[in-house]
Amino acid sequence: MISFESVQQAALALGRDLTFLEKLWFNYSANIPDYILNCHHVLFLILVYSIVPLPYMFVELWGSKEMEKYKLHPGTKRTFWDMLKCYKNVIVTFVQVAIPLLVFSSPAIKWLGIRTSLPLPSGREIFLHLLVYFLIEDYSHYWLHRFLHTKWGYQYIHHVHHEYSAPIGFAAPYAHWGEALIQGIPPFLGPALVPGHMVTYWLWYAIRVIEAIETHSGYEFPWSPSKFIPFYGGAAYHDYHHSVGGQCHNNFASVFTYCDYIYGTDKGYRCRKSILNKVDGQLHINIGNQTIKSE
Repeated sequence: MISFESVQQAALALGRDLTFLEKLWFNYSANIPDYILNCHHVLFLILVYSIVPLPYMFVELWGSKEMEKYKLHPGTKRTFWDMLKCYKNVIVTFVQVAIPLLVFSSPAIKWLGIRTSLPLPSGREIFLHLLVYFLIEDYSHYWLHRFLHTKWGYQYIHHVHHEYSAPIGFAAPYAHWGEALIQGIPPFLGPALVPGHMVTYWLWYAIRVIEAIETHSGYEFPWSPSKFIPFYGGAAYHDYHHSVGGQCHNNFASVFTYCDYIYGTDKGYRCRKSILNKVDGQLHINIGNQTIKSE
């Protein structure tokens, strides 16, 4: 909760005028206790999860044939009711696990030093915090994911997430309640070890949800992040993991693929990709030769 009673008082304490974003934050959070503010985080995540997959849903249901070439599983077709069922299951799990977890974590949020006061963090501070959070989350998620692919972990927990061998955006957080609980640890570790502002905390979770939806979207577009960001996994990378299923010992990465590379758990994927590239190249050569002969 912000300790200033007015924008003018805050500006006087900071020794400068508040920025536009700081005024927005003040008007939004000034009279809201930190406990309630953290509960708003839950509503924010549900909103992000509900909106971000919609473009993928529209492409799946009403997209042109031109969009089919970007689909990783052209032979599969999800209906509106398939997606609605997945969405409802995720929301139920979210209510059962994530909401109590986030609500009861509120005292820890304050104790750890995640602040809600002014000033807001600078762009540089936000960027550095997010970078650290990605590194911590990637490493911890990698090893938890490998645990979930042990015989016990997969049989009793992780198999639920792999019910979607051809993933869709809404299925990104689709999982057993136990997995939802376990996988809530890696993204929280970064803010716990390197606490920042509540705005950074919210932004971090929003980015992770958006990234997970893109990774499970089932589409690899020319504008996908994997085309521009080094070591970013993306949809095609994670789709291989889902298509192999319980026997998969590759591509455990969360966002960036450095752990898979370091520990050699991307060799199967890289081998398959190399073979497919060679076949594709040979196919183009054969088509070219046939065109020349026909002329």
